[in-house]
Amino acid sequence: MLDVKSKFKHSLSFKVLVTSTLLAILIISTVGFVIHNRISSIIINEKISISKIETKNALQLAQTRFNSANLKSDESLSKAIQQFIASSEEDGLISGRETILLPLSKDNKVSNIYQTGTTLLVLNSIPNNFREKTKASKEIIVERTSVKYSTGISFPGFIIGSKINIPKTGVYEIYYIFKLDKQFQTINQLEVILIFGGVLLILLIGLSTQFVIRQVISPVQAAASVAEKFTQGDLSSRMKISDSTEFASLGNSFNEMAVSIQQQIYRLENLSMLQQRFVSDVSHELRTPLTTLRMAAEVIYQGKDNFDPSIARSSELLINQIDRFELLLSDLLEVSRFDAEAASIDITTFNIVNLVKKTVDYLHPSKATKLIIDSLSESIPIQADQRRIERILRNLISNALDHSEGKNVKVRIAESDNEVAVSVRDFGLGFNEEDAPFLFDRFWRADPSRARTSGGSGLGLSIALEDTKLHQGQLLAWGSPHQGAHFVLTLPKNHGTLVQSFPIALIPEDKLSTVEE
Repeated sequence: MLDVKSKFKHSLSFKVLVTSTLLAILIISTVGFVIHNRISSIIINEKISISKIETKNALQLAQTRFNSANLKSDESLSKAIQQFIASSEEDGLISGRETILLPLSKDNKVSNIYQTGTTLLVLNSIPNNFREKTKASKEIIVERTSVKYSTGISFPGFIIGSKINIPKTGVYEIYYIFKLDKQFQTINQLEVILIFGGVLLILLIGLSTQFVIRQVISPVQAAASVAEKFTQGDLSSRMKISDSTEFASLGNSFNEMAVSIQQQIYRLENLSMLQQRFVSDVSHELRTPLTTLRMAAEVIYQGKDNFDPSIARSSELLINQIDRFELLLSDLLEVSRFDAEAASIDITTFNIVNLVKKTVDYLHPSKATKLIIDSLSESIPIQADQRRIERILRNLISNALDHSEGKNVKVRIAESDNEVAVSVRDFGLGFNEEDAPFLFDRFWRADPSRARTSGGSGLGLSIALEDTKLHQGQLLAWGSPHQGAHFVLTLPKNHGTLVQSFPIALIPEDKLSTVEE
């Protein structure tokens, strides 16, 4: 049952076939039902109409015979009635009717019942209410009933009732009972024909629908198959065109689009490869002259005490900018490794609390005094690449200090059974909601003028996110203008597992109550 539901949900051809077949069954069943009822009604009503005419003529003839008969004694009366019954029986063999003649009685207690046929009818075949209607009516009346015999056999049929006046004897009730067994046999045969014809028509509709579906859906399925191969990387897949129909036009357009996309992909891949190679080559090539510049700058810096104050200050600036230049080159090399999917991790077990403290100590003492470390535990061992985790922490903390506007920065460490989280909260500039999607983009900075004196190249958060992904962790950010930012790094304690819970909420505690309100 589930397979049928799944196939109906995902297969257009099966859905169309089932829908058209169900509609065909509904329409054919409705039409067959109407036709069956109409023909059945015609057959039965025609039989009743003919029987009424036949009965009327028989009654007129019988009344004439009784009126002309010499009924001077009971013997002559009985003889006349028997002759009437005998003639009615002969006529009934042709028309299939039974005749019952009853003396008219107010209390329905009758004697001298006369009837045709060798098998006696059960008197209950004539309902009492119908007898009352017959007694009260001056016309011939008809009612559908079940014809019952004393042998226990019953047939569907109808009764025609009237009265006949026998001279010198009185009024008799006369009933002509007709069986409809032959008519119902005809109707049953009609049912079989309708059912057989309906089933055959449904099968033909199903086959024709399947044929049409194949003609229409097959090209669509072929296009879907080619598109799926195309999305999986087989850029040479094309639709086969064998005619000149509308689907051929679709196939030509699809193939042209595929060629255009393939060319564009190749062009972008080549451009990306050239860009990656350019970044990598430039980064490596700049290291040699940069090393020479650092050696010369350090020589000048060591002799700054013998220079004028302005030259001494220039040597300090030169050393600082060379440090930034080296950091930029390292970031560019790391980015090129990520692009080439050549980044690898060296898994070791270490205490992340000590690593956070070490990262804080690495910063300039003037900045480190603004940092507040909050940890409930002094030892939280995890399995990760210590160098990359330290780089993530250094980027997050340095970024927070750069944008804290001189205010304190709070670093919090928390753990759960399988995860550890480190959050960095500053109370400075923050960022707008529309800037949130770009925080981890390369070379993106919240300050478009690039006039800030602090801050890096714009690669720090991007590299931090890539390092986090290598550890199957999560790096999320919250911020609000002039209310600071909150970065939360969540890592699994054991390498190879996924993050399933977050020990530290993304929205900081000092803002959580405001959000709930």
